[in-house]
Amino acid sequence: MYIKKLHPMMLLVLISLAFTQFSFAKSANQINADVDVAIKKFEQEMLGGKKFLSKVKAYLVFPSVIKGGFVLGAEYGEGALRINGETKHFYSMTSASIGYQIGVQEHSVVIAFLSEASLNNFMKSNGWEAGVDGAITVSDWGKSKDISSISYEKPIVAFIYGAEGLMAGVSVEGTKFQRILPH
Repeated sequence: MYIKKLHPMMLLVLISLAFTQFSFAKSANQINADVDVAIKKFEQEMLGGKKFLSKVKAYLVFPSVIKGGFVLGAEYGEGALRINGETKHFYSMTSASIGYQIGVQEHSVVIAFLSEASLNNFMKSNGWEAGVDGAITVSDWGKSKDISSISYEKPIVAFIYGAEGLMAGVSVEGTKFQRILPH
């Protein structure tokens, strides 16, 4: 069985991630309030952010993603999918990793769906995984270039902003997104 091959610490991380959404799930009202604040911060920090969000098919906002690791790492956040500015569904994002890493960081993530097809594929899936079920471009624009004037290669673009703490390397590849039902 595959689980027997996992390092015991990695197994512990994976088990804790599996139950995280049940033990730390926020209320729908709290998630929506946090998403509103995160969107305002995105629009302030990213040049052209407000115009960009008005042009996309939908956006998934995770106001607070906590990532930590010491060789073994984990990441978790809760957020909302907004279409035309209205919340349609709530999601969690989780990932586990192993390798050279140390530190703890909190950041916000906005994932923009530029095409109807990419949005529909995401919404139809159960347990969508970045890099496997859909290719995502992680944008490093925003501080110096108007993001509403950029042409993106892939139909899904992620923006990671508002980082607090210290951790080397931030990515969404291999991150699992699942629909949740907040209290």
